[in-house]
Amino acid sequence: MECRYERDMEGGNEPGVSAAVSATLGGAAAVAPVHDPRTPPPAEDAAPVVDDRRDRLLAGLTLIAGIALLLGLPFALKAGAEFFLPVTISLVIAIALIPVLEWLERRRLPSWLASLICVISFLALANVALAAIIVPAVAFFQRLPSSIDKIQRNLAPVLDLYASLEKYISKATAHIQAVPKMPASSVAAPPASLLELVATSAPGAIVQVLFGVLLVFFFLAGWTKTRRRTITSRQSFGGAMATARVIQDVVDDVSAYLGTITLINVVLGLIVASLLWLIGMPYPLMWGGIVALFNYIPYFGPIVAALLLAVGGLMTFNDVGHAMLPAAFMIGCHLLEANAVTPFIVGHRLTISPVAILLSLAYWGWVWGTPGALLAVPLLIIIQTIIGAAGKPDIAGFLFEHGTLMAERKRPRWGVRRN
Repeated sequence: MECRYERDMEGGNEPGVSAAVSATLGGAAAVAPVHDPRTPPPAEDAAPVVDDRRDRLLAGLTLIAGIALLLGLPFALKAGAEFFLPVTISLVIAIALIPVLEWLERRRLPSWLASLICVISFLALANVALAAIIVPAVAFFQRLPSSIDKIQRNLAPVLDLYASLEKYISKATAHIQAVPKMPASSVAAPPASLLELVATSAPGAIVQVLFGVLLVFFFLAGWTKTRRRTITSRQSFGGAMATARVIQDVVDDVSAYLGTITLINVVLGLIVASLLWLIGMPYPLMWGGIVALFNYIPYFGPIVAALLLAVGGLMTFNDVGHAMLPAAFMIGCHLLEANAVTPFIVGHRLTISPVAILLSLAYWGWVWGTPGALLAVPLLIIIQTIIGAAGKPDIAGFLFEHGTLMAERKRPRWGVRRN
């Protein structure tokens, strides 16, 4: 007992405390270790710190590489437009034709035959549509230099209210009239079809069209095998299901958007053409095709179509009120379509942020001009679908919190579908 008491006193503990601890631990004394802040943390505490620093470094490098890619990509696409533009157009067209291809393959047609039918059908429809627009448009707008005086007379009451605008248009009119007119015998006849238009174009355009047609055909011919190989080459069942889901979402969204918008635009063009025919506007089908074509470009396309209809009305009719009727018809039909018909048909499935649409239009229009503006929304749908499946980067969390570029993905809540 004396020896035990002396040990307790030397350790700085009272006998009762030592006895209580010994009794609690079954007779073995336990002393809690005291951590010295000057000593380095244990290995198990240092590992998370190293992992966090490594993740932050990799995320920072990824962010820098992404910014450099975004800055350099448009210049590369613009410089290589002769290659990248037909490739992109062909891929978008091929993705839109995949539902038709799959429908034909379910009818036991071989892939190459189904692809050939899709390509021939698309070329036939495109030839009819473009010929209905281009052939009368070339003949109609060849009359523009001789119609300047008529346009100026129609606009005279309006121009009197704006003296500065009248001065500017007078200078522009004088400049146009100063351009030497070609003799009537030397004016080239407008092309009668898409094939004639391509044949009279530059050889580079012919090569691009043939390249695009072949790319669409071979893409469709090998689509089924390529999709199956891409899905089955995944190492896990979850990866295969995710890959199949992304591919199907891209095909469904792009084909649904292009198919629905094409149907809406065709109906809109026919309605506008009927109204123009009622008021005696020449070439009503041409104007309906122009309205349908420019309506593929959100926001800006209808404005351009209305301006062209205003110019056509001024070239055709003798008073400004009657001349503005074609543009008024187009604007009224477009407002009804954009605010009532399209939201009702499309619904919330293909709802896209207007800011994203404007940025996509500005980006692709700057890179490739009018073809880029026509491709802006389909490319935006493809990019959004892929990013939504891969996970959106958490840039705000990386910059303002202690996180990486990739946000944590929440597990989706799957509801029960009721019939």
